[in-house]
Amino acid sequence: MGLKIIVLAKQVPDTRNVGKDAMKADGTVNRAALPAIFNPEDLNALEQALRLKDKYKGSTVTILTMGPGRAADIIREGMFRGADGGYLLTDRAFAGSDTLATSYALSCAMRKIKSYDVILAGRQAIDGDTAQVGPQVAEKLGLPQITYAEEVLGVEKGKITIRRRLERGVEVVEAPLPCLVTVNGSAASCRPRNAKLVMKYKHARTLTERQTQSDDYISLSNDRAYLNIQEWGVNDVETEAQWLGLKGSPTKVKTIENVVFQAKESKTLTSSDEDIEGLIKELILNHTIG
Repeated sequence: MGLKIIVLAKQVPDTRNVGKDAMKADGTVNRAALPAIFNPEDLNALEQALRLKDKYKGSTVTILTMGPGRAADIIREGMFRGADGGYLLTDRAFAGSDTLATSYALSCAMRKIKSYDVILAGRQAIDGDTAQVGPQVAEKLGLPQITYAEEVLGVEKGKITIRRRLERGVEVVEAPLPCLVTVNGSAASCRPRNAKLVMKYKHARTLTERQTQSDDYISLSNDRAYLNIQEWGVNDVETEAQWLGLKGSPTKVKTIENVVFQAKESKTLTSSDEDIEGLIKELILNHTIG
């Protein structure tokens, strides 16, 4: 049984290394000041997709992402790790989208794709930490959804079985196909690049990227269809302008506050009985314990 698997992925600024120029005055992220990376939990989702592909012969994995032209980099990165191709949603009209506008655009793209069995996505993106886009896409498409997935256990008789990790334990659930699954960062890390796949897909480009290449390169892309990354704008996915970008985004940033963590007074202890006894007495006296 071959599965058609879509992975929702996002190219994000690396907010793990935020500096003073990370935010603009209007409350949006200054993406030019931060390196762009493959959203970490989307890589966890990609690994689960690739494991399904390995397990069920004839399965395909396709990446769907929305962003500027450079976001095609994560589609190539996914192909280097085992994905079969991807779609890039890119248009000035998408700029400034919050989770509601983003999920609307992605759901329109999914309707254009039409045929799919499983949609996998990371639980949340590190530039927003909302965990809203995956569930919103499922709601807009009328699909069942499973969140906080840690492992896809299998697909049988039209149902997918998932182990999900919650705050107070682990549970195993199932849902009918097609469905959408969001994957935790506690899931298995994504496999590294495959050298053969890097050589095969290193020239994969979108239409816009191909226009800047030489005639020989364009001829190569025409001869090898697998090197063509699909590029869609607002007109290609039949969207309505009022639900896109800043106009379709009810989320507004009111204030920005820089929080600087400062080290407090510290004390270094040895493993001697005297130091440990002194610490216990101090903790009892200030009512930390006891």
